[in-house]
Amino acid sequence: MKARIHVTLKNGVLDPQGAAVRHSLGALGFDGVEKVRQGKIIEMELTETDAGKAEEQVKAMCEKLLANTVIEDYAVEIL
Repeated sequence: MKARIHVTLKNGVLDPQGAAVRHSLGALGFDGVEKVRQGKIIEMELTETDAGKAEEQVKAMCEKLLANTVIEDYAVEIL
């Protein structure tokens, strides 16, 4: 079973990488971009065959390692 995790900064947390991307896009002539927030996607293959258990496991992984839950949100997709 495959899982995809989207990790993004929480609203209100400064995103200097997003700001740098927005600035660079403007410098390249892509006007009209007002805000950029960047994050990461993690994909993994799991041996678990039950979707509910897989989601539970991946959420535990996010809480313990994959996301800094103080400043980041995460969303889990089981594919």
